[in-house]
Parts: sequence; C-alpha cells; structure tokens
Amino acid sequence: MHLDVLDLRNFYYRTRLGRAAQKAIRDQLVTMWPPRAGDSVAGFGFAVPLLRPYLAEARRVIGLMPGPQGVMPWPAGLPNVSVLCEETHWPLPNGCLDRLVLMHGLETSDNPTAVLEECARVLAPEGRLLVIVPNRAGLWSRGDGTPFGFGRPYSSGQLESQLKRNGFLPERTISALYLPPNGGRFWLRTAEFWERNMWRLMPWRAGGVIMVEASRQVWSPRKGGLGAVVRAPLKVLEGATRPVAEPGTARGG
Repeated sequence: MHLDVLDLRNFYYRTRLGRAAQKAIRDQLVTMWPPRAGDSVAGFGFAVPLLRPYLAEARRVIGLMPGPQGVMPWPAGLPNVSVLCEETHWPLPNGCLDRLVLMHGLETSDNPTAVLEECARVLAPEGRLLVIVPNRAGLWSRGDGTPFGFGRPYSSGQLESQLKRNGFLPERTISALYLPPNGGRFWLRTAEFWERNMWRLMPWRAGGVIMVEASRQVWSPRKGGLGAVVRAPLKVLEGATRPVAEPGTARGG
C-alpha cells in the first residue's frame, strides 16, 4: 500500500528528521551517480527529494508518482516536472532513460514484478537503475513513525534476487541512513558522524536503507542455423589411403 503524498511531503520537507534522512540518502546517490550533462533522469515513487542536484546538468528530470500515492508539484520555485502515472504504465517511451531511481516505490507496491518490468522498458540498454528500500535489519523499518516503516523491508540478498529474476544485473550494493530514527537534537547534530563512521562498523545491520545499483541484462540475438562453429571439420575420407592397383592389372582397359 502506497503512502499518501502529503505525508511523504511533510516528512521530507517539514521535519528535521526527514531533512536529515533526505540528505543522507541523497549524498550517497550523488557519490554513486555524479550529475552528468545530457542525461535523462527519472525517479519513481517519492524519489524527488533526491533529484534536485540533477536539475542543473541533466537534459531531462522527471518525477513519476503512482496514482495510489498522489502527486505534488516539484520542484518548488521552478517549472513542474512531476507527473501522476499508473503504477505499471508510465507515460514514457521505450529506452528513454539513462538513470532511474526508485524510492518508496517498490516496497509499497502490490505488484513489484510489474514495476521492475516497467523499469526495464524505459531504461536505455546502457542505463542504470538504483532501487532504495527499507533495510529489514535496520532500525528504520521497525516502527511506523517514518515512511520507511511501511511496506515490505528487504535484505540485500532478497533485493538482489528479485532484480535478477526481472532481468537486471546487480552491480553494487551499499547501505545508508545510519542516523537512528530519532528526532532528538543530539541525534540530528551528530547525523554526519553516523553516516561517516557507522558503515565501517556495521555496514549492513545498522543502515536504514539498502541501495542496489543494477544494469539491464541485454541478451544478444541468436542467429539461425548451427549454434556452434566447428573449427576443424572432419573430412569424409580423412585418414583413408589412396587405392593401389594390384600387380598385373592392365591399365586403360
């Protein structure tokens, strides 16, 4: 079940804890994918808090928001690039995206397989997908006080397996959001310390989210006919000796 867009907006833009979570995940995203001129970038679910660094450089930035969630204008103060769409039918042509981010889009979907099929459809052959989901071993998925407490949390192995089943090849997996889900002043003041140091001590168990970057598996077309090339074909008469005439046999008949 998708969360309401107003609840997501209020968390990420109107609470100190939400802004800290937004920064922690966005910093990891920009480290993985520095903005590049000419890229087409999109986010599905509620990924727009992560996409602002790409507005200046990218050729196109699109915020796709599923119907059950609802849509809001984004970015503030600039022409709107967010669009309401069906969860498994996006208003995009095949192979049009270079980068695609999913956040609050997979774990809350009733049909994650169809969502990933749509991801594969809109990505260019050399495009990259980044899926961000709640970490089932982390603290953020254990309560419903934040958006990461809703839907199905994943382990890294579960998410990688689901991506493989749907035609993606996981390239790298990291964890982020080591700040405890506590809006207290001490925790927020030390947020950068947690993000900088906790991944060394407890890289998978402590992070609130798992981030898996994946590429499309593009199969080469098969040619008709014999699939294997015989490098040294066997000749029919290989090894046979030349016929020798018997003694006394007359030539010429």
